[in-house]
Amino acid sequence: MNTNSNSYTIIYASVMVIIVAFLLAFVSSSLKPTQEKNVQLDTKKQILAALNIKAKDAQTVDTQWANVKDMLMDPATGELSENTEAFATSYEKEVKENKRFHVFECTVDGQTKYVIPVYGVGLWGAIWGYVALDADKNTVYGTYFSHASETPGLGAEIATEHFQKEFAGKKTLDGDAVALGVEKFGKVEKPDYQVDGISGGTITSKGVDAMLKSCLGEYIKFLTK
Repeated sequence: MNTNSNSYTIIYASVMVIIVAFLLAFVSSSLKPTQEKNVQLDTKKQILAALNIKAKDAQTVDTQWANVKDMLMDPATGELSENTEAFATSYEKEVKENKRFHVFECTVDGQTKYVIPVYGVGLWGAIWGYVALDADKNTVYGTYFSHASETPGLGAEIATEHFQKEFAGKKTLDGDAVALGVEKFGKVEKPDYQVDGISGGTITSKGVDAMLKSCLGEYIKFLTK
C-alpha cells in the first residue's frame, strides 16, 4: 500500500482512533470502582464535617462512621427505617427519581444527632450540603456547604468554616414551617433562625436560603414528630 496515499492515511487514523478509544474505555472501566469508592469517602467526610468531625483519611472516616446509621424517612409519617441498599452519594437524585429521603442518625459524645442532606442552585451552578440537628430536631448542631462553581471570595464563601459556624445553635422551625435561613447581609430580623448572607454574594446566599427551606421542608413530618 502506498503510505503517501489518502486511503492509507484514513485507514491508519481510523485504526489509531479505535485503539485509543478501546484503551480509554478499558482504563475508565478499571478505575470506576476506585472512583466510586473515593466519591463515597468524600461524601462521608462531608457528612461528618456537618457533625464538626474532621476526618482527613479513610481510616478516620471508617472509625467515625461506625457511629452513623444511614436511615430512610417515610415522607407520609416521618418514621425512620434503616437503609438496606447501597450507600448513595447523590441525594437530589435519590429524592427526585427514587423518592428516598435519607437521614443520618449519629451519636456524638453520647448524644443523638440527625443529619439531613440539602441541595440547590447558587449563582453559577449547583450548591449542596448537610445540616446536623440536635435530638430535638429543631436546634442546629452544625452544617457543611459546598459548591460547584461559585465565585472565589464571594459566593464561594459558603464553603468556609466561618460562614458554616454561624448556623450553630439556630432554630430550624417556627411552628410547622422551616424558618432556618440566610438573610441579606446586615438585614437579619430573626436572629434565632437567620444568619447573615455573604457580602457581595447575594444570589448565592439566596440560593442557600432557598435550599434550606425547600429541602428541610420535605422533612417536616420527621422534624415535627
